[in-house]
Amino acid sequence: MADVARLAGVSSQTVSRVANGQSGVVESTREQVLAAMRELGYRPNSAARSLRYGRFNTIGVILFGLSSTGNSRTVEAIATHAAAEGYAITLIPVGAPTQDNVLGAFTRMGELAVDGVILIIEVHLLDATAVSLPPGVHVVVVDSDAGDRYPVVDTDQADGTRQAVRHLIGLGHRTVHHVAGPAESFAAERRAGAWRATLEEAGLPVPGIERGDWSADSGHRAGQRLAADPSCTAIFAANDQMALGVLRALHEAGRRVPADVSVVGFDDIADASAYLPPLTTVHQDFAEVGRRCVRLLLDQIHDGPAAPGTDLVPTTLTVRDSTAAPRLTGGRTLA
Repeated sequence: MADVARLAGVSSQTVSRVANGQSGVVESTREQVLAAMRELGYRPNSAARSLRYGRFNTIGVILFGLSSTGNSRTVEAIATHAAAEGYAITLIPVGAPTQDNVLGAFTRMGELAVDGVILIIEVHLLDATAVSLPPGVHVVVVDSDAGDRYPVVDTDQADGTRQAVRHLIGLGHRTVHHVAGPAESFAAERRAGAWRATLEEAGLPVPGIERGDWSADSGHRAGQRLAADPSCTAIFAANDQMALGVLRALHEAGRRVPADVSVVGFDDIADASAYLPPLTTVHQDFAEVGRRCVRLLLDQIHDGPAAPGTDLVPTTLTVRDSTAAPRLTGGRTLA
């Protein structure tokens, strides 16, 4: 900093104000200091700045796996919006969702010096009374039914499911079969519960659930079982990858989509419009989830702890070519 001050012909205090983005520096002087920094290859010492101001400009992200579409796209959105706010992210994946692993991840985050933590979970971890987060940590939780204890950001899973099932009912289908995600997933159970409730509200029979693991292979296995049921005319899959497997199974069984069976997914991944046929699906705004997570955490960092509660990001149904009115033998429709 002293070298920059000598080259620019200003005081070290002026260099400090420019390096820290503070006001009170004449623009021509600021440009003179920045030019000296570039010439000397000067970069502010972030460690020293952190010690002085008590901020690290780093957000920790703890999550259970990057393989699912929701997790990977949420992390991408968090990283993008954090960078726009001048923050980096430190990522710690946790293999098994246990109390010890969660506390261990928070300990490692403390050692890495982060300002707050975003916890992305795919299980009912925080619903268990035996599991809790360390006190005094700025935290935002994603995809959890823990809004009574922590600030939570989540997609409106239930409303997205209602839109999907009501769409199929509105087309004239007498019931809707469901390929659900894994039972330990909060998102999967929220979608399965809304599917069941929507059918019951409409006075329609509730078929048995076909259980998958989010993968196209598991959707294919479930689709094979459903394809063998001639009464099945509508299927709601809990994500687009499983819907892809369902489409393959129906094709292999000679059941046309949507002429014989309508299929709806959830997520609206980038490739959903390239499925054959293009997939009707529930659109999740992962970018908005990431933005709200970062904003909510930064508000805590700057202004203090946030009250518990759940911030739901709306979902929308994107209708494409995989759904239609059910047909009777001879090509007549039921609707």
